[in-house]
Amino acid sequence: MPVSSHPTSRSLNKTEDLDHAIEIAHRIWWVGCHLLDDIFQCHPYLIEHGDQSVLLDPGSVLTFDTTLRKIQEVIPLSHIRYVICHHQDPDITGILPYLDEIITRNDAVIVSHWRANALIKHLGIKKLPLTCVEQYGWKLDLDGRELQFIFTPYLHFSGAFCTFDKATGTLFSSDIFGGLSENTPLFAKDEQAFAAIQTFHEHYMPSQEILRHGLSNLENLPIRLIAPQHGSIIPEHLVRFMFDNLKNMDCGLFLLTRNNSDYRRLSNLNRMLREMMQTLMLHRAFSEVANRILDLAKPLIPVADLEFFAQIESGEILHLAPETGFNGRIITTVPPECQTFLGLHRDHWESHYKGPYLITLYSGQIIMPNGDLAENGLIIPLFSPQNELVQAVVLFRLTEKFVLDEEIAHILTQLSIPLGVAVEREIIFRTMDLEKEKACERSIRDPLTGLYTRYYMQEALTRLCRIHDRDIHASISLLAFDIDHFKSVNDTYGHAMGDTTLKIVAHIISDSIRSIDIPVRLGGEEFLLFLISTKENMAREVADRIRLLVSQQRFAPPMQERVVTISCGIAFRHPHEPIEKTIERADLALYQAKSTGRNKVVVND
Repeated sequence: MPVSSHPTSRSLNKTEDLDHAIEIAHRIWWVGCHLLDDIFQCHPYLIEHGDQSVLLDPGSVLTFDTTLRKIQEVIPLSHIRYVICHHQDPDITGILPYLDEIITRNDAVIVSHWRANALIKHLGIKKLPLTCVEQYGWKLDLDGRELQFIFTPYLHFSGAFCTFDKATGTLFSSDIFGGLSENTPLFAKDEQAFAAIQTFHEHYMPSQEILRHGLSNLENLPIRLIAPQHGSIIPEHLVRFMFDNLKNMDCGLFLLTRNNSDYRRLSNLNRMLREMMQTLMLHRAFSEVANRILDLAKPLIPVADLEFFAQIESGEILHLAPETGFNGRIITTVPPECQTFLGLHRDHWESHYKGPYLITLYSGQIIMPNGDLAENGLIIPLFSPQNELVQAVVLFRLTEKFVLDEEIAHILTQLSIPLGVAVEREIIFRTMDLEKEKACERSIRDPLTGLYTRYYMQEALTRLCRIHDRDIHASISLLAFDIDHFKSVNDTYGHAMGDTTLKIVAHIISDSIRSIDIPVRLGGEEFLLFLISTKENMAREVADRIRLLVSQQRFAPPMQERVVTISCGIAFRHPHEPIEKTIERADLALYQAKSTGRNKVVVND
């Protein structure tokens, strides 16, 4: 059937006012009504296709007078054959009883999902048949123009679906991509439009998993325009951006609370929690983590600073505080309110305190946080995953009194697990420093080169391997070095110059690494270097840098004309791999480096 426009139809560009129908794609019209002071603006759309035209999500009794006028600017009402309702909510279907009276053609129908129709029928519609997308085979043929229906269950109700117009690439997305704002423009101008979409989805959609499932059903469509029920229409250049950001967004915001339905406040709290978690994942230096957590906590609570008290294996207390740049130092005096909890078992905590893993302090007394007044500070216990004991506590020192409500307590206690990982990691690093000092005192360094001995290597790596087995980010890279043709150095210049060569190479290795890395003289002219929490490409860079520095080293007479080089083999420890196996793989790579020309680096993957 040929498609024709009503003589009074009016095609307006996107910059014109909202008092008339606006053509958003070829013969697709926005026919909505802008309500003042309504953050939940609803958008009905019209697909103009002769007497097979389609009205999508017609609206409520508050807006339909305007919608009807705009429809009649484009086509006569008698051209509408299909009324598609993506769900049953009154802002979408409230006007159906009136449409039931004014649409007189005998073949007009209402199209929805069967689950929505089970509720729409209670509106008392008498004439217009309720048909299901299922009975059309999830597509609708408008005499040559096909609409495709896509199932997006639980977004926002069990029978939710979207409609795709293949002719124009327009996705009528129902609640998905909807926005929530009092001043949302009809057309999204830039990426900032996502803020309104995020606010809407965070509290309206049930979970990230369900949202991702629905988006996966949509994102392979050739979409050129997204027309949601609420918020802004999304042009083609923003479609990919909106998809990518929605897939990575948290939903189910009301799960954060039992009695607070202020979605704006919950959204802010959720954003802060998300940023705190990202901080803990992205920043490795503990000072960066602590300072960022402090910055994010200040909008929530009147906090002056924070400090950590952690019990290490020796029983000593490691203190991390702003005055030392969060560089841990051993202390002998611990605030009694913190000392109370160190070493406490989780079962004991739960049986005695019966609340969130957070304690408030008032006038020096420990009280529970459920709506109580916090004056001096807040304490979060950090449990060890190995023995369920409180291995550390975080103390937020406050500037003033404030009432700690449930939402803030939830946000703060959510930090206990990732903060515990960060503190445990810092304990490990600080313990390693202390162990290095004790190793020097016990003379476990090689007396010639000053590097660690095989004995110290075994002792330190036992602990490091346990950490790596629990946390893949605490990686161990092994670099095995061997001085090329070292025997000829001894034979030609004597063992004194051989010893000098060993010391110079060891000095270059030591100067090229961090304090947490472990350089070892394995024996003779062979060295091992263990790089802790270093990416694979960085390990290769360290090896190449050491190799180059050795080759550039100039020696005193009688070796002034001698060029000394080293070969290197690299292996990266796999979780739960015995360290002896990692050393074997590094030795194999070293052998390949020496047998294929020397003065090179070979990696064993």
